[in-house]
Amino acid sequence: MRKRSDDQSARPTRRRVLTGLAAGVGAAVTTRAFAQAEDPLQQLIQQNQNGDAGPNFDSTSRTIKMPTSSLPTLSAGTVQTTEAAIARYEQIAAAGGWQIVPPVERLQLGIRHPSVIPMRGRLKVAGDLDPSAGDNDIYDSYVEAAVRRFQARHGLTIDGIPRTLTFAALNIPADQRLNQLRTNLVRLRVLSASPGRRFVVCNIPAAQLEAIENGVVMSRHSTVAGKPDRPSPDINSKIIEINFNPYWTVPVSIVRKDLIPKMQAEPDYLDKNHIRILDPKGAELTPSQVNWFSEEAVSYRFKQDPGSFNSLGSIRINFPSPHGVYMHDTPLKNLFGEDIRFHSSGCMRIQNVRELVDWLLVDTKGWSRPEIDEVIKSGERKDAKLKPAVPLQWVYITAWATPDGVVQFRDDIYNRDGLSLPATAYSRG
Repeated sequence: MRKRSDDQSARPTRRRVLTGLAAGVGAAVTTRAFAQAEDPLQQLIQQNQNGDAGPNFDSTSRTIKMPTSSLPTLSAGTVQTTEAAIARYEQIAAAGGWQIVPPVERLQLGIRHPSVIPMRGRLKVAGDLDPSAGDNDIYDSYVEAAVRRFQARHGLTIDGIPRTLTFAALNIPADQRLNQLRTNLVRLRVLSASPGRRFVVCNIPAAQLEAIENGVVMSRHSTVAGKPDRPSPDINSKIIEINFNPYWTVPVSIVRKDLIPKMQAEPDYLDKNHIRILDPKGAELTPSQVNWFSEEAVSYRFKQDPGSFNSLGSIRINFPSPHGVYMHDTPLKNLFGEDIRFHSSGCMRIQNVRELVDWLLVDTKGWSRPEIDEVIKSGERKDAKLKPAVPLQWVYITAWATPDGVVQFRDDIYNRDGLSLPATAYSRG
């Protein structure tokens, strides 16, 4: 094991920072709501609340907090907390569920709208808004904070502004959410055993990766997963190698589905993207030597050179898999800012991948963060073999509850739950 005194002292601090941030996010949202009460707009809002909130609302509403960011999706207690969530949602469904919230083009602080009334009721039933928050039609700071919490529980952009995807998630019926929890409980029971002290979990429907150490999420990364017609598979493997400044060999499926049509439309596409054509003997061909209006191209190998243009970015993360998939960097960083992140052909693109690789290589001699940065900067093709290998799971979980009691839901992007949930994908609000 390499000596990394700086990292060893920093990592516990990072863990404390992660845990502190989790508490701080909840406190920040609440503090913001109360600090704004001194603003003239907030005074107007409070005057129009007709006393619904009551004199002790400030203190009671502090119990509604954001999800704790350091808690992993999979943990020893996830099964039990999800079972408790099922019991709670059984009561909600038995009591009639929640109201439909008519979509509004734009809601922001201080706006009055009839839809705010059913929205308040919906958020109260699920525990996102304190029951004493009143029933008026003003979109005030308390409702905004509740919407932020709801968005956090559903993997949506946390901005307190309900758009298409937020309204779609609000209006999925309670009995369907209950069935979703029951369906995923079966999966969680299979996955309940911890694969080790340090491991990586990628939850495909959440398009999110967690690096977990001693039961705490050390880093969390947005991902870009497979399209519904090219889904990312379930994986149970171990990360064994990191490729720096990798070549990309275009899979045959992508050659057939994407590359051939591209070359038909843009004959200079390969040249612009630094992709070379190699025949079965390794001899290089020019694009003009290939008939792009036939299946001839699938018999050749297409290899993209390393560089900022490379589809794998600067890093590829390898693990044994019968599916031939892997994780990697990407030059298309903008995709990580989307709520719907299913654009790949089965592999997984990772946001802030250097942070993940630094954590993966912490016990591998010769690969400190400065050394990682230096080899990427150099552009040199180089590999790092992990010692020891780090367990990896790609899982399909669309509903679960974490130990802080927060119930999480994600879209059934591959329609594996079989519940006919209303489609929300590909219509970002």
